[in-house]
Amino acid sequence: MKIGLLQYSPVWENKKDNKKKIINLLNQNKTKIDLLILPEMTLTGFSMKSKQLAEGIEGASFSFFKELAQTKQINIITGIIFSEGKSIFNTSVLIDKNGEVKSIYKKIHPFTFSTEDKNYSAGIKTKIAECGNWKIGLSVCYDLRFPELYRFYAKQKVELLTVIANWPVDRIEHWRHLLKARAIENQCYVAGVNRVGDTGKLKYNGYSSVFDPMGNELLSVENEEGIFTTEIKLEKVNKLRNELPFLDDIRLI
Repeated sequence: MKIGLLQYSPVWENKKDNKKKIINLLNQNKTKIDLLILPEMTLTGFSMKSKQLAEGIEGASFSFFKELAQTKQINIITGIIFSEGKSIFNTSVLIDKNGEVKSIYKKIHPFTFSTEDKNYSAGIKTKIAECGNWKIGLSVCYDLRFPELYRFYAKQKVELLTVIANWPVDRIEHWRHLLKARAIENQCYVAGVNRVGDTGKLKYNGYSSVFDPMGNELLSVENEEGIFTTEIKLEKVNKLRNELPFLDDIRLI
């Protein structure tokens, strides 16, 4: 499967301009992509204005990505501020190439340091998305610091873990090492997509990356906007897990 990581600098809390930027980047891309992955809170940046920016499943952000997936014939994982009932969630959403919303993961670990827990509800369930023959474990940014989440995914034998993020440069080495660790310990591919740019308070240098099941870095991009692609192979995951069946020995206590 060919995956594309869309790393860019979103215009702060401006959905309209960010839609234009994403379309332009896609129009410039000449490589066929099966799955496109975008950063956390894709169209707004990591905003705490949850009530003003949240949308239901029939909202404009969902409609935009559904139309984009169908028009470009690609599966998309994106971040949307999602309202459901009286709750608002920071989500990772899989939309298939037919424009159907297939999975919505609600971030389990709000980032209390930034008051995210005051502005967003915490999810309570893992979410495995299916894309072709692949099983994908969805997660968002701060989740990456909690390996227990990914162990649950590993026990269900997902082949790809995705982490969409707004992870600042001050702690970027944590991002890089934790992505690699999640790949090694769970014997699967890990794709982490981060933003770049400067919000005035925080700086971001991206380092969107893909690691294979042995922890080898297949792709890593710093301080560039664009769509960056690499190939991942299902048989590589299966082969490693058969030869080194470490996951069978996990004891979740």
